Order: sequence, then C-alpha cells, then structure tokens
Amino acid sequence: MANMEYNVPSERWPVHPETATAEGKNKFVGFWIFLAGETVLFASLFATYLALKDSVPSDDHLLAAELFHLPLAFVMTMLLLTSSLTSVYAIYHMRNNNFQKMQLWLGITALLGAGFLALEIYEFVEYVGLGHTFRSSAFGSAFYFLIGTHGFHVIVGLIWVTLLILRNANRGMSVYTAAKVNTFALYWHFIDVVWVFIFTIVYLLGVL
Repeated sequence: MANMEYNVPSERWPVHPETATAEGKNKFVGFWIFLAGETVLFASLFATYLALKDSVPSDDHLLAAELFHLPLAFVMTMLLLTSSLTSVYAIYHMRNNNFQKMQLWLGITALLGAGFLALEIYEFVEYVGLGHTFRSSAFGSAFYFLIGTHGFHVIVGLIWVTLLILRNANRGMSVYTAAKVNTFALYWHFIDVVWVFIFTIVYLLGVL
C-alpha cells in the first residue's frame, strides 16, 4: 500500500512506464553502468580461459574435444535464449498495462532459467565424475571459474525474478514495479548474451 502513489490508470499509462519517473530513469542509467562493469569481468574471464584452455597435465586426456557434449550445451542454449524471448513478452505486456500476462511470462522465464541451471548442474556432476575438476588442471580451473560465474549470475536472476513475481502479486501494476521489471529484463538479456559467447568460444570451438 505504501507505493499506491505510483499507480497510473490504464488510460494514462505511459508508453515507456519503466522510465516514466525520475527513479526509473536513474535505475535505467545506473544499471547500464553496472552492466559495463560486468562486461569487463566476463571479458577477463574469457581471456583467462582462452589462455589456459590447452593447459592440462601430459597424462590428462580430458581435453575439451573429448569432454564436452555439444547437444547438451545446445539444449541449454535454447532454454536460455527462449527465456530471453519470454522476458521480452513480459516487457511487452508491462508496457500495455496487462499485469496478469506480465506475471505469466515472468514465471515462464523463471522456469526456463531453472531448467538451464538444472542441466548445468548435471553437466558439472558428470564432468567431476570423469575427473575434470576445478583442481585437475589450469584448463579445469578456467572452465569452472567462467561457467560457474555465469551460473552464479543465473541463480541471482532466478532469485530476483521470483521475488519480483511474489511482490508484484501484492502491488499490482505501477510505474514503480515497471522500472524493477525492466531492470531485471536488462540483466537477464545480459546473461543470455554472455552465454552465447560461452557456447561459441567454450563449447563450439572446443569440440572443433
């Protein structure tokens, strides 16, 4: 009830409700600055991986070409890319002041993200069983640090969207909640873009 002053009737719903307030504009600009820092972080992790991906002990045959399962990585990629599309649908319905459909597509986004995370955990367990661990080689350390950092970001995103769905259920649609949903969507798109680079650089080039 404390945020009822943010409510806007449907007939006066702004075209871009996420930036209809000064707070929303500040969040939009501030989050792009945050994503710039995240880009530097992942660029460093990619550079480290590329430098160490061939660094394995002479008696360790768990190179990327023998280790990675491209079909599994492809399914993970499709789940995450589809979740990015569903988050776009959520933003579309947010901008059209359709609260129920926005909540629905946010929920679908969370389910797809959870499916991706489950497959990633399955992948890690399989690799560890084969002897490919964080401490098995420099390649292992670089791999798990890069993929694990991305996985951590996915977990943060899943917690974030779950809290948004639960809190929005009590607040309803407003320009206040619109700014928060839009910020989450930006974050989720960033995660998806990073994974596209991971799929290409780590998995696809790794098996070629």
